[in-house]
Amino acid sequence: MHLHILGICGTFMGGLAALAREAGHRVTGCDAEVYPPMSEQLRALGIELIEGYGAGQMALAPDVFVVGNAIKRGNPLMEAVLDAGVRYTSGPQWLADHVLQGRHVLAVAGTHGKTTTTAMLAWMLDQAGLQPGFLVGGVPLNFGVSARLGGGKCFVIEADEYDTALFDKRSKFVHYRPRTAVLNNLEHDHADIFPDLAAIETQFHHLVRTVPASGRLVVNARDAALQRVLARGCWSEVLRFGTKREEPGGLCARGEAQSFDVLRGNLKLGHVAWDLLGEHNQLNALAAIGAADHVGVAPEIAAAALSTFQNVRRRLELRGSVALTGGEVKVYDDFAHHPTAMRVTVGGLRRRLDQNASAPGAPRQRILAVFEPRSNTMKLGTMKAQLPWALEEADLVFGLQGDYGWSVREALAPLGPSAAVAVSVDALVAAIVQAARPGDHVLCMSNGGFGGIHGKLLDALKARHP
Repeated sequence: MHLHILGICGTFMGGLAALAREAGHRVTGCDAEVYPPMSEQLRALGIELIEGYGAGQMALAPDVFVVGNAIKRGNPLMEAVLDAGVRYTSGPQWLADHVLQGRHVLAVAGTHGKTTTTAMLAWMLDQAGLQPGFLVGGVPLNFGVSARLGGGKCFVIEADEYDTALFDKRSKFVHYRPRTAVLNNLEHDHADIFPDLAAIETQFHHLVRTVPASGRLVVNARDAALQRVLARGCWSEVLRFGTKREEPGGLCARGEAQSFDVLRGNLKLGHVAWDLLGEHNQLNALAAIGAADHVGVAPEIAAAALSTFQNVRRRLELRGSVALTGGEVKVYDDFAHHPTAMRVTVGGLRRRLDQNASAPGAPRQRILAVFEPRSNTMKLGTMKAQLPWALEEADLVFGLQGDYGWSVREALAPLGPSAAVAVSVDALVAAIVQAARPGDHVLCMSNGGFGGIHGKLLDALKARHP
């Protein structure tokens, strides 16, 4: 079968492309923007990438056009597909029909932590010898690819609540029919399609309806929205995580975020010692351990596997450093784009720097937080009021002003002179380089390529401080 994928460089569609290629299909695809890490992965697999959505791509004559959810009416290629009456489908539907059918699907849903938790779970199952297939919305460093078919019965998938396609407005995850479903947390997001949190809760309720009675829901006990979802109806076993130790049956942690025991009540099940930061990752680990247990991986083995877990690209990923007189400036890349995720990322880096301070009384290492309001929710300005809260632990803040219909400068005004705004990536780079000093940590946050800001920053710092 020849698939031509519209929107192939998205994390989900790129993973689907990799799976189809591994299954022996011919795969081509197009996108408006072709940028790493997905573009690198796809080219390495020998998948032809076309920039743009020209109607001339109809000449490829594939067996099916697979349409990503970023594609809208008016897209030249989509209009040509509709006019020609040729076969098309959505990514989640193709995946359900050709990859997931007959497998034990473990789906990881939630506003935050989906990618990391999915990667953790896949690694646990891999280390237990289950040879899982997986599709992760990023590139797990342990595997080097975002997706593989696997040789075992299990398939681990990141389960996104965003809509499926222009012709199917259900959430992606309703196509996956999981036997094990992780519900990690739930906040209002995707404001372009969900008017409020209640609307997203409804979609999560639909996901719960697809889990069989023999299945398992692994649910964050601390999240009130998820408790409301379960209250609307639940037909499967529920394992809660993040519980208090005195609560029977749930999974909880004892110890620091980078070294902790996994408990069920007061019973120790395993121990995790790793390099990941923050309580959020501790909760992600508990969720993955609870899901792995459902397919027979003992918590002790699952917890031990995390000692070699290397996280996912674009999760506080160090892109490079420049040595200056008196110290170096480090530049990081992170996928954070929701205010809660931004706050967790900045706070996690702050804790690491404070813990690793070279000596008592040494100068505090600064964080320069740089962000692009790129997600549809942020472009709409739905959460602009939360930006000062999200970034308050940074020493300096730099924002990119695009054609959003709202002022980033006004949104950051509560931060006072520590915040600056620029109207282009090049102007942003110039401002950051001017402000940077030895020992600084520059944290760039965006769910896109951010105009190649990481490389531009490193080059500009080297040029200014040869």
